[in-house]
Amino acid sequence: MQTFRSKFIGDRVFYKTLLTVALPIMLQQGITNFVALLDNIMVGQVGTEAMSGVAIVNQLLNVYNICIFGAVSGAGIFCAQFFGSGNTEGVRHAYRFKLYAAFLFLILGVTLLLLFPDQLISLYLKEGGETAGDLQYTLQCAREYLFIMLLGLPAFALTQCYSTTLRETKETILPMTGSILAVLTNTCLNYILIFGNFGFPVLGVKGAAIATVIARYVELSYVVIRTHRNSARFPFIRGIYRSMRIPLSLTANILKKGFPLIMNETLWSVGTAVIMQCYAVRGLAVVAGFNISSTIVNFFNIIFYALGNSVAIIVGQLLGAGKIREARDTDTKLIFTGVALHVVIGGIMAACSGLFPQIYNTTETVRSLASQFLLVSACFMPLQAFNHCCYFTLRSGGQTVITFLFDSFSLWCLNIPIANLLVRGTTLPIVAVYALVTATDICKAIIGFFMLKSGRWARNIIPPAEEQGLPSESSEESVVPEDDSAYGKKDPLSSETEAATE
Repeated sequence: MQTFRSKFIGDRVFYKTLLTVALPIMLQQGITNFVALLDNIMVGQVGTEAMSGVAIVNQLLNVYNICIFGAVSGAGIFCAQFFGSGNTEGVRHAYRFKLYAAFLFLILGVTLLLLFPDQLISLYLKEGGETAGDLQYTLQCAREYLFIMLLGLPAFALTQCYSTTLRETKETILPMTGSILAVLTNTCLNYILIFGNFGFPVLGVKGAAIATVIARYVELSYVVIRTHRNSARFPFIRGIYRSMRIPLSLTANILKKGFPLIMNETLWSVGTAVIMQCYAVRGLAVVAGFNISSTIVNFFNIIFYALGNSVAIIVGQLLGAGKIREARDTDTKLIFTGVALHVVIGGIMAACSGLFPQIYNTTETVRSLASQFLLVSACFMPLQAFNHCCYFTLRSGGQTVITFLFDSFSLWCLNIPIANLLVRGTTLPIVAVYALVTATDICKAIIGFFMLKSGRWARNIIPPAEEQGLPSESSEESVVPEDDSAYGKKDPLSSETEAATE
């Protein structure tokens, strides 16, 4: 029988491997979220209306961003497992699929936001008990911000195609560096353009949007140029655009596994926007309060996001290499690490929940709401960390229909109906409503626990090369030795007694 230490605590090699994958993602996410916090504070200095308008548009754009994430994630499962099995041509095909899927969502997103901007923004502009500000001026700020931000959507989509593929092939430094350049560019331009420093005109929310769009293209340029100039390190990029053909059988397989994932991300992103719209019924101050709290929560969620991606990458590669038992053992340790860390992080955020909102130039009502939302989020942080890791675990083994039921089904069948009922049918304070809606995720955690315990998620989903229309023998550039000692190092995740299957 396994002891607690052997089951949940890794050795030095385990944590070294985890840091190798997670640390660059944490740094990238940390810098991005810190700059987002600074941006939020700078826009907040313009006023509550400007801050709320930007928050509403970012909520809408977040639907697009998560849809792009879902579009590339379906192929990303295969990308990680192709890399784990040493199939470079398979990685190329997975990348091409990402391009097609991202382009489709780009067209859909731009079309909807251009045709129905006022209708979508107005969903969040409601008179209510917590109203604080001019709704018409908020709408104007939101429209100005949105139409400029649309110019950056193509850059975001293409950057995601490159960055996710690089991470899935064990390259995390390059995407991180590109993100650092982008956020530094964004911060400097925000300071110049929002407030009109160094002789520039005062542009307010327009300046914030211009800065973000320029930063998107700086990031894209860096990632694309560096990737193509280092084809020896990234062999999948050689001839990547020579042909855009994807084998039909592989396309069908990716669609079979990836479509539920795409639908999940789409429904989940739309669902979060719907829940925010439910809360917005209680007034503009609620929108502003949530904007402040969510920005700060995202900053504290650096490790949360990095561990989810680490689960997808590390466990996915082990499954692709046929190391099923090791994948399950590693996943257990990763999830325990995530939950334990977020007990501590949640405590720190709870202790600071009353301090951060004081930075903003807004009303005392908004600051009070933001502090209370932060306290609720801090209490549920370990639960959210567990659910997040469960999602990426199920996804790494290709259980995309299950992830759809696990994620979106619970959101639309539990969270949204309860939020609607409590907001519109009761007089409960909005903070109590938020706490009760968040608490429903306990049901999700219980289901996730039994799914993980069953072990049915741990599968290699890569079919034989012949069935994919790929060469049966990898070319020299795509060969990965069975033992990494050929490169002068042993695979830190491998075991001398590894069983290929259970």
